[in-house]
Amino acid sequence: MRKNSENPSAGKAFQNKVQAKAQENFGKLFIQECPVLIGNPPKEHRFDLVSEDHLIIIECKSYTWTKSWNVPSAKLAALDEAILYMRCIIPSCSARKIIIMERSFNKKTGETLAEYFVRRKGHLLADIEVMELDEGGFLRLLTC
Repeated sequence: MRKNSENPSAGKAFQNKVQAKAQENFGKLFIQECPVLIGNPPKEHRFDLVSEDHLIIIECKSYTWTKSWNVPSAKLAALDEAILYMRCIIPSCSARKIIIMERSFNKKTGETLAEYFVRRKGHLLADIEVMELDEGGFLRLLTC
């Protein structure tokens, strides 16, 4: 658990970590805060990481359970928003869409936040993949 004031720097550090892992994993260079066209009529939206060839688009989420191990509702609402933006990427883009979440394990339930999210919101994901990155740098795919 982090203090709210620590969230922006933790999020940026996680984004940098994901960028390095994505470049290693996918063998491509990734640009941070890269604009991609979404919606109709199309407008630019900046995604956390986009491969140089625009074939992989990644949103990074460094979220944790609450102090009392409850669901962080506002953070999950932000994940819903990320799903919406990814589902609105213009069809001609045909990019691989991935949400990468930091591993946050709940001692009470034995479930990670990413597992909980996929269990509760998996029906909304369509072609969006959800992955979890642990402290050791292991990337785990949670969706098919």
